[in-house]
Amino acid sequence: MADRDTIAVTVQILGKDYRVSCLSHEREALLASAGYLNAKMREIKNNGKVIGNESVAVMAGLNIAHELLQLQSRSQAAETVKARLQGLQQRLDEALERGDSQLQI
Repeated sequence: MADRDTIAVTVQILGKDYRVSCLSHEREALLASAGYLNAKMREIKNNGKVIGNESVAVMAGLNIAHELLQLQSRSQAAETVKARLQGLQQRLDEALERGDSQLQI
Protein backbone atom coordinates (compact mmCIF):
# COMPACT_ATOMS: atom_id res chain seq x y z
CA MET A 1 0.00 0.00 0.00
CA ALA A 2 1.44 3.33 -1.04
CA ASP A 3 -0.31 5.18 1.82
CA ARG A 4 1.73 3.25 4.38
CA ASP A 5 5.09 3.78 2.70
CA THR A 6 7.47 5.81 4.81
CA ILE A 7 9.57 8.33 2.95
CA ALA A 8 12.30 10.75 3.92
CA VAL A 9 11.59 14.39 3.18
CA THR A 10 14.07 17.23 3.47
CA VAL A 11 12.68 20.48 4.84
CA GLN A 12 14.53 23.72 5.31
CA ILE A 13 14.03 25.89 8.37
CA LEU A 14 16.05 29.08 8.80
CA GLY A 15 18.45 27.94 6.10
CA LYS A 16 19.18 24.59 7.71
CA ASP A 17 18.10 21.28 6.17
CA TYR A 18 16.28 18.70 8.27
CA ARG A 19 15.49 15.19 7.10
CA VAL A 20 12.14 13.99 8.38
CA SER A 21 10.35 10.68 7.87
CA CYS A 22 6.65 10.63 7.14
CA LEU A 23 4.04 8.55 5.37
CA SER A 24 4.04 9.16 1.64
CA HIS A 25 0.51 10.58 1.63
CA GLU A 26 1.48 13.09 4.36
CA ARG A 27 4.37 14.62 2.39
CA GLU A 28 2.51 17.74 1.28
CA ALA A 29 1.17 18.39 4.79
CA LEU A 30 4.69 18.04 6.19
CA LEU A 31 6.06 20.50 3.65
CA ALA A 32 3.27 22.95 4.41
CA SER A 33 3.90 22.62 8.16
CA ALA A 34 7.62 23.18 7.72
CA GLY A 35 6.95 26.19 5.53
CA TYR A 36 4.61 27.64 8.13
CA LEU A 37 7.14 27.08 10.92
CA ASN A 38 9.92 28.57 8.82
CA ALA A 39 7.82 31.67 8.10
CA LYS A 40 6.96 32.12 11.79
CA MET A 41 10.58 31.70 12.83
CA ARG A 42 11.79 34.16 10.17
CA GLU A 43 9.17 36.67 11.30
CA ILE A 44 10.37 36.43 14.90
CA LYS A 45 14.03 36.49 13.92
CA ASN A 46 13.55 39.51 11.62
CA ASN A 47 11.74 41.33 14.41
CA GLY A 48 15.12 41.39 16.18
CA LYS A 49 13.80 41.10 19.73
CA VAL A 50 14.72 37.43 20.15
CA ILE A 51 18.31 36.29 19.76
CA GLY A 52 19.42 32.74 19.03
CA ASN A 53 17.72 30.08 16.94
CA GLU A 54 16.69 28.07 20.00
CA SER A 55 14.88 31.07 21.49
CA VAL A 56 13.34 31.84 18.11
CA ALA A 57 12.10 28.24 17.89
CA VAL A 58 10.58 28.40 21.38
CA MET A 59 8.84 31.70 20.63
CA ALA A 60 7.52 30.35 17.32
CA GLY A 61 6.28 27.23 19.11
CA LEU A 62 4.50 29.36 21.71
CA ASN A 63 2.90 31.52 19.04
CA ILE A 64 1.73 28.49 17.06
CA ALA A 65 0.39 26.82 20.24
CA HIS A 66 -1.50 30.03 21.06
CA GLU A 67 -3.02 30.12 17.56
CA LEU A 68 -4.06 26.48 17.89
CA LEU A 69 -5.71 27.02 21.27
CA GLN A 70 -7.59 30.07 19.94
CA LEU A 71 -8.86 28.05 16.98
CA GLN A 72 -9.92 25.19 19.26
CA SER A 73 -11.75 27.63 21.53
CA ARG A 74 -13.56 29.18 18.56
CA SER A 75 -14.44 25.73 17.28
CA GLN A 76 -15.87 24.73 20.67
CA ALA A 77 -17.88 27.96 20.83
CA ALA A 78 -19.22 27.32 17.33
CA GLU A 79 -20.22 23.78 18.31
CA THR A 80 -22.05 25.14 21.37
CA VAL A 81 -23.94 27.65 19.23
CA LYS A 82 -24.71 24.95 16.66
CA ALA A 83 -26.10 22.63 19.36
CA ARG A 84 -28.21 25.45 20.81
CA LEU A 85 -29.59 26.34 17.38
CA GLN A 86 -30.41 22.70 16.68
CA GLY A 87 -32.26 22.52 20.00
CA LEU A 88 -34.21 25.66 19.19
CA GLN A 89 -35.01 24.34 15.71
CA GLN A 90 -36.28 21.10 17.21
CA ARG A 91 -38.50 22.99 19.68
CA LEU A 92 -39.87 25.16 16.87
CA ASP A 93 -40.60 22.11 14.73
CA GLU A 94 -42.37 20.41 17.64
CA ALA A 95 -44.40 23.54 18.38
CA LEU A 96 -45.42 23.85 14.74
CA GLU A 97 -46.49 20.20 14.66
CA ARG A 98 -48.65 20.73 17.77
CA GLY A 99 -49.99 24.01 16.46
CA ASP A 100 -48.78 25.95 19.52
CA SER A 101 -49.25 29.66 19.10
CA GLN A 102 -47.16 30.51 22.15
CA LEU A 103 -43.67 29.05 22.34
CA GLN A 104 -41.39 29.69 25.27
CA ILE A 105 -37.74 29.78 24.36
